[in-house]
Amino acid sequence: MIEAGDKAPAFSLPSEDGKISLKDFKGKKVVLYFYPKDLTPGCTQQACDFRDALPKFKKKGTVILGVSRDPLNKHTAFREKYDLNFALLSDEDGKVCEAYGVWKEKSLYGRKFMGIERSTFVIDEKGTVRKVFRKVKVKDHAPAVLEALAE
Repeated sequence: MIEAGDKAPAFSLPSEDGKISLKDFKGKKVVLYFYPKDLTPGCTQQACDFRDALPKFKKKGTVILGVSRDPLNKHTAFREKYDLNFALLSDEDGKVCEAYGVWKEKSLYGRKFMGIERSTFVIDEKGTVRKVFRKVKVKDHAPAVLEALAE
């Protein structure tokens, strides 16, 4: 389980803009957020909240990266439909989700299944995890992450 103070697991994942690696952002803060599925109500709200707050994140020298197991074509449709202004990374094999400990057993209406636990990691300029948000509730999450960057 990744905790604050741990070295962030390295990754290199495809995005609509080509392969993106954590090491590409050395010297910048990174908000790496994991979400269950493109084009669903909660995930859409979360993405739009980050989209709308992006200028505030940029002022803090911070990059936002969204990760789900959806394929790139779904990410592209999601970005285009909601004019998302940050990269969405495709972790189709789930290796990065597992490295960050977000692939969990979930339960909905009594049915158990495996899925992404909505989680956000704030990573500093040196690649160290500074803050971890698990079991994220979408409402007011983007402002809470902005606040964590000030700590």
